[in-house]
Amino acid sequence: MAIEKFSTVTSTCIPLPIENVDTDQIIPARFLKATTKEGFGDNLFRDWRYDKNNQPKPDFVLNDPIYSGEILVGGKNFGSGSSREHAAWAIAGYGIRVVVSSFFADIFKGNSLNNGVLPVQVSEAFLIKLFKAIQADPKTSVTVDLPEQTITLDVAGDSESFEINGYKKNCLLNGYDDIDYLMSNKEKIEAWERTSFY
Repeated sequence: MAIEKFSTVTSTCIPLPIENVDTDQIIPARFLKATTKEGFGDNLFRDWRYDKNNQPKPDFVLNDPIYSGEILVGGKNFGSGSSREHAAWAIAGYGIRVVVSSFFADIFKGNSLNNGVLPVQVSEAFLIKLFKAIQADPKTSVTVDLPEQTITLDVAGDSESFEINGYKKNCLLNGYDDIDYLMSNKEKIEAWERTSFY
């Protein structure tokens, strides 16, 4: 299944300054029975968003109308814990295109890239700067430029580069999953087969 093409995102941010956010907090295990991606965004951070009576907790950031956007700014070590791909499904299903942190668990990073969510790893100093700017003004916008591999705090102009696997970058830019990428190279593969085996 193809993913939405990713180039540049400029958006306000949702701040979640909590370290060691694991995949069970992102999407609790009781929601993992489904085999399709539909509806997972409704249960993103379910136990943090809702109380036992399924009422929204007013002090959680996703329930605060002040904060919104396609960029989630999380604390250090985001996405640790189990390898469930459903965590990336939930983030994408909620409408988040970018997660920013100073460190990501490797499996979560891979799952995110496979599902059209860009994990942007920044320095701890830049992460603190982002949190302070968003706290001072929730309307603060951030631009994430995938072709240039930069993240910029728009008002201040502060910018930092980030790393991404070249193959995954190409897939995001073109909206490819792994099968789409192979199909895009079908003619090259067939040409190689003809020259190599016949």
